[in-house]
Amino acid sequence: MGFNALLFGSGESTTLVTVATVVVLAIGAQWVAWRVRIPAILLLLTIGFVAGPVSTLLSPDGAAFLNPDDLIGTDLLFPVVSLAVALILFEGGLSLHLADLREAGGVIRNLCTAGAVVTGLLATLAAYYLLDAGFAVSLILGCMLVVTGPTVIGPMIRHIRPAERVGTIAKWEGIVIDPVGATLGILALASVEAVEMGTSGPMSAVVIGLIKTIVYGGAIGVAAAWAALFCMRRYWIPDHLQSPVLLMLVVGCFALADVLQAESGLLAVTLMGVVMVNQKSVSLKHVIEFKENLRVLLISLLFIVLAARIKLETLDDLGWQSVAFVAVLMLVIRPASVFASTVKSGLSWQEKLFLSWLAPRGIVAAALASVFAITLQELEKGLSGEPVLLQPGAAAKLEPVTFLVIVVTVTVYGLTAGPLAKRLGLSASNPQGILFASAHPGARAIAKAVQEAGFNVLMVDSNRNNVHVARMEDLPAVYASILSEPVMEELDLAGIGRLLALTRNDEINALAAFRFVEAFGRSEVYRLRAANVGPARTETSGEVLHGRRLFGDDATYRYLEERFDGGAVVKRTKLTPEFDYGAFRELYGQSALVLFTVTATGNLMVNTSDQPLAPGPGDTVIAVVDADNDKTPA
Repeated sequence: MGFNALLFGSGESTTLVTVATVVVLAIGAQWVAWRVRIPAILLLLTIGFVAGPVSTLLSPDGAAFLNPDDLIGTDLLFPVVSLAVALILFEGGLSLHLADLREAGGVIRNLCTAGAVVTGLLATLAAYYLLDAGFAVSLILGCMLVVTGPTVIGPMIRHIRPAERVGTIAKWEGIVIDPVGATLGILALASVEAVEMGTSGPMSAVVIGLIKTIVYGGAIGVAAAWAALFCMRRYWIPDHLQSPVLLMLVVGCFALADVLQAESGLLAVTLMGVVMVNQKSVSLKHVIEFKENLRVLLISLLFIVLAARIKLETLDDLGWQSVAFVAVLMLVIRPASVFASTVKSGLSWQEKLFLSWLAPRGIVAAALASVFAITLQELEKGLSGEPVLLQPGAAAKLEPVTFLVIVVTVTVYGLTAGPLAKRLGLSASNPQGILFASAHPGARAIAKAVQEAGFNVLMVDSNRNNVHVARMEDLPAVYASILSEPVMEELDLAGIGRLLALTRNDEINALAAFRFVEAFGRSEVYRLRAANVGPARTETSGEVLHGRRLFGDDATYRYLEERFDGGAVVKRTKLTPEFDYGAFRELYGQSALVLFTVTATGNLMVNTSDQPLAPGPGDTVIAVVDADNDKTPA
């Protein structure tokens, strides 16, 4: 009796329970990983490994709880995996804005060309001499590991918030390099097949295949993007069907390109996403949100399913040689690729070092390893004579070595990249700076006090005069709407950890807070209280959805405007045991509006309606006080 039958019975109910369990575990792992602040991939791989090979040890007949080959079948499994990877890369392409290339375009180009060649060659040599896998498997593994992991790098970048230039480079490389690595891997596989099957001219086949991949992938990707935008601009697709129709076009684009030229589909869908997000005529916000949710589900399921395919017997090959291979990949090959790609780039040695320590592998590497391993094993079985390049049994090493690379790189980079960025001065150790939505006179006075207290500030306003005056006052300011589509991607949020929405428009404040929840978290988005609120329950609901209420129940835009028009100023006051908060109130009166406190340990705390501040000795109070009451304590 199998493991599933033993627990759940047999028949269709067993399959249903297995599929349902995998979905629950996949999404649950993402949630748990977020709660405990560990990379979700590690938890997903652990679940897949336990549900697959480990569960065979508990089953009376050695049947795994989750066996994807039996559950789905290899004929269906890998097309489904390929489509899922295509959707993930399309979603990644939707985050690539061409404006980012102004400062970092040359480095990104070099990393995805010269850097890819360096990585592929050195990884091939390392695999050949360390893994004893033969030339064929070493070549394919080396080419395949050119990819990084956009699904891992993205969350890392959002968490670390490094300087804008290195963050942009890492994001672009992580997405663009995936179709490059997949193409190199499939061309290497095609070359091995050509040699083993006796087909002449493998090099010419590689060159022709590369040209066809670029031509077919580029043309079909651009055409699919144009078709989608053409229909959306003419309102031929209703709003509620835009996401499903776009999903249909992505799948069709990928399939058509892949049929014409193997693996050109990944390039096509990535380029399709880039073209669509860089046009200005159609809003894609709702489409991007749908694709982000779909990506989380696909990544979660794919990692569990692919990890479950690993066989226990293949893990015997993971000796010290495999560990040495991963070490060389991280400590030698990645730095060599980065430094070769950044010669005369203008990057500082700190930026180069950080990029050298940020190349985790993700779902694309896992998917390619699974597909290539099956293909090589079938090729080996079909050979009538002695193999030329294939070493017998070496294909079985592809999957376990690749998953070891994924686990080690995600773990090490995930735990150390953040501290390294802080040590190198590329990110703040605790980003407490403030993004101000508005640069009106009152907002500028508040921002100036925060800046003088030693924290980063950035102001965004659609009023050109406000922005000009802010810059004259040495306040960083950007002329843009806080609600515009590209503003979140274009702002340099290094050192910024919260949003204060201070515009005169309650709806803009609420929408701005809602949009920046993903970047800063719900606890760090704030807005002024609406001038006229409804029932308490309605306002509480708005607070949960659209930001915490700033500075107490009396603080509205009109209230602050009247205070500053009346001559009020923003003042910083240090509290001591002799001059405590009670004495502060006696000196400045109840009209003093506390905005922030800077604690004795250097943390900036925001005064809100739900958590009013109670400053103590050693804290510095930042408050709005009347001009005629602007006194300095003795």
